[in-house]
Amino acid sequence: MKSKQEKIFSSKTLTYFIQLTETMNYTQAAQILGITQPALTQQIKKLERAVGAPLFYSVGKKLRLSDAGYTMLNASNDINRVLNDATDEIQQSSSANHGEINIGVLASIESRVFEDFIAEYYKVEPDIRISMHMLTRKELWERLENNQIDLAIMYLPDDSIKNWKPYESRKIMSEDLLFIHHEKSLAKNKKVKLKNTLKENWVTYPENFYLDGIMKEVYKNNMVDLPNSVARFTSPDQIRRFSEATLTSTALPSSYVIAHVMPEGTYSAKFDPAIKFDLSFVYRKDKDQIPRINNFLEEFESYLSKKNYVDRLETMINHK
Repeated sequence: MKSKQEKIFSSKTLTYFIQLTETMNYTQAAQILGITQPALTQQIKKLERAVGAPLFYSVGKKLRLSDAGYTMLNASNDINRVLNDATDEIQQSSSANHGEINIGVLASIESRVFEDFIAEYYKVEPDIRISMHMLTRKELWERLENNQIDLAIMYLPDDSIKNWKPYESRKIMSEDLLFIHHEKSLAKNKKVKLKNTLKENWVTYPENFYLDGIMKEVYKNNMVDLPNSVARFTSPDQIRRFSEATLTSTALPSSYVIAHVMPEGTYSAKFDPAIKFDLSFVYRKDKDQIPRINNFLEEFESYLSKKNYVDRLETMINHK
């Protein structure tokens, strides 16, 4: 017979419980977990019977955590933290030349330089298996928190994260957000004031995406109306193609613009005031003490010291 601890703290049970606390919606949580809603409901009820108290309650159609639920959530997070720390400690004694490195890359980032580096790194370290995943910002933070990726490549600063204590970062480069438009009257402008970007309709990233958020913040801080977005897409390729097909304006990272030749009649300029952010590695604290992770980061720094990020990207485009 299973003990109470085994009933409560099985890996599957905790995963189901934590996922439900993140969505606070049985249907959404079940879809993410790949199970049916009744199966999820049954697992949560089993957990509630094991602890002897309800973990959730409903207010109308909204689900809320009970006091017991908050206690269980804190305990679950503590367990995950201990397991992650133990995993990191074990890996720190491992070899720099063997093992696996899981990397998450923000989907809106031009990834060619990283792909080129990984190919070069393989030639030096063939026994290191590298997996690269293109992810949303939410997925990056979730996988970092759960130790499912070793390194995240994303844009900073990121105000969506309130507690930075568990994380560290390394800057790769600073980047500008560029205004992409089809206004002949602005074609020669290297900078365009925010108020002059509103003449055309826009295509943008979805709400809550990083670049959409920082752009809105700059417009709001400068007391300028937001552009009228007529379509939203998750990838820069989709945004660029829609913009070119419909002659709508948009905003894309400078590294992406460098990597894609714009057709005649499409122009780019910096915003005035400039919209800047940093392309960075983000990882759990002390993750860079794991030999193979530290070696990977140092080799990447050496790679960029020979030719910087933008120069490498331009070379790749010119020789493709």
